[in-house]
Amino acid sequence: MFCFQCEQTSKGTGCTVKGVCGKDAETATLQDLLVYATKGLAMYAHRARELGAKDHELDVFTVEALFSTVTNVNFDPERVVGLTRKAAALRHKAKKLYEAARAKAGRKAEKLTGPAAWTPAADMAGLVEQGATIGIAQRRERLGEDVAGLQELITYGLKGMAAYADHAQILGHEDEAVYAFFHEALDFLAEEPRDVDALLGMVLRVGEVNLRAMELLDAGNTGAYGHPVPTRVRIEPVKGKAILVSGHDLKDLEALLEQTEGKGINVYTHGEMLPAHGYPGLKEFKHLVGNYGGAWQDQRKEFDEFPGAILMTTNCIQQPKDSYMGRIFTSGLVAWPGVVHISDRNFGPVIEAALAADGFKEDGPDRAILVGFGHEAVLGVADKVVEAVKSGAIRHFFLVGGCDGAKSGRNYYTELAQAVPRDCLILTLACGKYRFNKLDFGEVAGLPRLLDVGQCNDAYSAVQIALALAKAFNCEVNDLPFSLILSWYEQKAVCILLTLLHLGLRNMRLGPTLPAFVTPAVLNVLVEKFNVMPISTPQEDLAAILG
Repeated sequence: MFCFQCEQTSKGTGCTVKGVCGKDAETATLQDLLVYATKGLAMYAHRARELGAKDHELDVFTVEALFSTVTNVNFDPERVVGLTRKAAALRHKAKKLYEAARAKAGRKAEKLTGPAAWTPAADMAGLVEQGATIGIAQRRERLGEDVAGLQELITYGLKGMAAYADHAQILGHEDEAVYAFFHEALDFLAEEPRDVDALLGMVLRVGEVNLRAMELLDAGNTGAYGHPVPTRVRIEPVKGKAILVSGHDLKDLEALLEQTEGKGINVYTHGEMLPAHGYPGLKEFKHLVGNYGGAWQDQRKEFDEFPGAILMTTNCIQQPKDSYMGRIFTSGLVAWPGVVHISDRNFGPVIEAALAADGFKEDGPDRAILVGFGHEAVLGVADKVVEAVKSGAIRHFFLVGGCDGAKSGRNYYTELAQAVPRDCLILTLACGKYRFNKLDFGEVAGLPRLLDVGQCNDAYSAVQIALALAKAFNCEVNDLPFSLILSWYEQKAVCILLTLLHLGLRNMRLGPTLPAFVTPAVLNVLVEKFNVMPISTPQEDLAAILG
């Protein structure tokens, strides 16, 4: 295997024996093959769409296939094999669609090669052998590290965008143009382009379309559950039976809340589910009692100690301990071998496991944190914020957030947040906030100094806040007293970065390390065009930002 798609990749260069994430070589290789097979589907789907023919099943599957290969989503090789065979079957459907559209136009169909002509092996061992021939290592050797790295940057951006498109689709929000771009970009990659300018152009287009995908998800979440409002969230246990919900899928959380109502079970959020407490449509469930634990990388300890059932939606799963293997469940696209999967939102098994477990024996202390500062909430007090900036009460805005992880160096974000001067306001989002979101930052100009904007996909809210401030001050976003200090781990953070680059944002700091797939030559381009830079120390970075 060779995989370097996440920040924690082995030795900062690539996992070659087993993934740091816990993925074995077999599964990692099969995921490479799934992406390859999906490119083949896209080659036909893209050409069919250009002729006016499209198919919703092809669109949705492409998104699901890419999302399944995001770090910490699907660790089950059997599930990956099933998706790969489905990709091959749907590629045949896409081919027929394309051929029919060409015939209708009075033209003979092209004979496509590469992923479009691939035939899946008969068994898993054969598929693994096939996957080993089309992996990243082979392309790096054939194309060079710069070209292969740019291709992977596009691929990882598409994977991250697929997560947002999948969540939005589940909530009924889709865009034909977004689906079209997935197929266009995958077709582009299938041709193994080598022109650096063309690759960089596609990189920025991924960022552009991802902004639309995040907008769709924002509309889906707020349309279903209302705009988030500032909300106090309990972070200590409540006596009684318990279920812990982690991941990102608010639809799964809603279904579980509906099914547990009146059953004497308290529901807690974990990780990226914390922002759910700010949505009016979810707040109305009184047995959604609080948040338990922190970010995804601590789950093995936290889940072991949690005295109830656990539901993992979407991504962020780690290898379960034997101690809670019988009371953890997955849903959506997430999978781990041996863990019971709920495919139809019938959470009866989760409820049974919760009732059979001990639950919390007593209440914990009354400690809470604030969430719910989405763009509607913040822009609702925009006049107050603008006046505070003009008066000098607020000197600077810092967006400090992104993915968390276990690798050393992430204490930088805690130290930075603590060192931000008292006359500055901090926005945060995604699970990176768990590094400091339980600390007391006080207030500035009558506002909490720490504003939790939400999940990683709620970077859309942060963008809207920045754009609105720029409009209020009649300037460009880059002219605002606004600095982005980002932490990354996996592919959703990659596509958010590409969106920020598409918007022309400059002077972003990225850490704790730079992506292994971004070569020095590519980094130089990003530095020249956008002044993207690695984090240094909190003191040095604050001094450079504030002058």
